Amino acid sequence: MFGLGTPELIVIGVIVFLIFGAKRIPEIGKGLGGAIREFRDARKEISNDTSKQGKKEEPKPESSVESKLVKKAVNQVPGVKQVMDVKDKVDKVKQLLKS
Repeated sequence: MFGLGTPELIVIGVIVFLIFGAKRIPEIGKGLGGAIREFRDARKEISNDTSKQGKKEEPKPESSVESKLVKKAVNQVPGVKQVMDVKDKVDKVKQLLKS
């Protein structure tokens, strides 16, 4: 598993425990599990749709199924939505400073 042994995984687990705390870890796990489940379901739907059509169509970058799934999955993980909101605000400020 990526060259990580038991000691490295224990250190990573302790760091995650110290950063997020015992109450947040189950919430994060639940959010990540839900996101993974949605990605699997969407992948199955996409593969079924493309096999029925017989040819692949190029998705539009902003309206693609993948980008919608990423946005939905990101919003399910606790804390990530706030970080993305801050990032959007920083991007807006950068655009204002450029003009």
